[in-house]
Amino acid sequence: LVVVEHDRGNLSPASLEALTAARTLGSEVHALTLGAAADGTAPALAAHGAAVVHQVHHDLLADYGPEAWGESVAQAVRALSPDAVVACGTDRGNEVMAQVAARLDLPFVANATEITPGDPWSVVRVRWGGSLLERCTLTAATKLVSVAHHSVEASEAPAAGATQPLSVELDPSLARTVVAERVERAAGVTLATAPLVVGGGRGVGSAEAFAPLQELASELGGVVGCSRAVTNNGWRNHTDQVGQTGTRIAPDLYIACGISGAIQHWVGAMASKKILAINTDPEANMV
Repeated sequence: LVVVEHDRGNLSPASLEALTAARTLGSEVHALTLGAAADGTAPALAAHGAAVVHQVHHDLLADYGPEAWGESVAQAVRALSPDAVVACGTDRGNEVMAQVAARLDLPFVANATEITPGDPWSVVRVRWGGSLLERCTLTAATKLVSVAHHSVEASEAPAAGATQPLSVELDPSLARTVVAERVERAAGVTLATAPLVVGGGRGVGSAEAFAPLQELASELGGVVGCSRAVTNNGWRNHTDQVGQTGTRIAPDLYIACGISGAIQHWVGAMASKKILAINTDPEANMV
């Protein structure tokens, strides 16, 4: 059972990674969508291997709330008894799966890069901000796993995608944690999906000094990202931050300008196919 991540009906590409990974586990793959707004994602889910799409509707699922989503998935597990529940290891995916694990009293392996079914399952997962790969075993009646974001390339494998309603009962108290505010980005490519990212760090010097980086990104059809030091200084919005506490990127090319390369930043950039570092500090990690 794959938990589908979406934002008010807009399907997250990360969910297609989770579906692709789930297909390698040797069982029929079903998908679970939460909220009526997600009903329109069924064709894309079918195209990526979902034999059945279970659709949950409830007033508390009109927008994202980790408790309401977690309880909905937990009730779906009780009703459907899947062998495993898979999500993508995004911030939202891991948050929901942690809720599910707590509610079902089951172990949860986050950010897996390799999953080998067996008795028990063998799983390789990312630890310590991406600096360590750990092999572990997983034994449970229902396995809960999230797949490390960008560790799998989404691919199509058309399936029936039959839709089925699934009822849940949610206590009103679960609405205490919901999305309260959004920062809207400009239309176009996003930091998470851009084929080219131009990043700036403390070495850029000021908010105004990002103008040449913005110009370069525009010329090359990319977007501008930054390090945590930049957001801490107030030079750029947090939505531009690349790193463990920001956005994880996977562009064809990442141009890092004046970025020292702390491990937290590497975690966000390590899926880049190529990295070009521009830095006058010979001791910087990212050179």
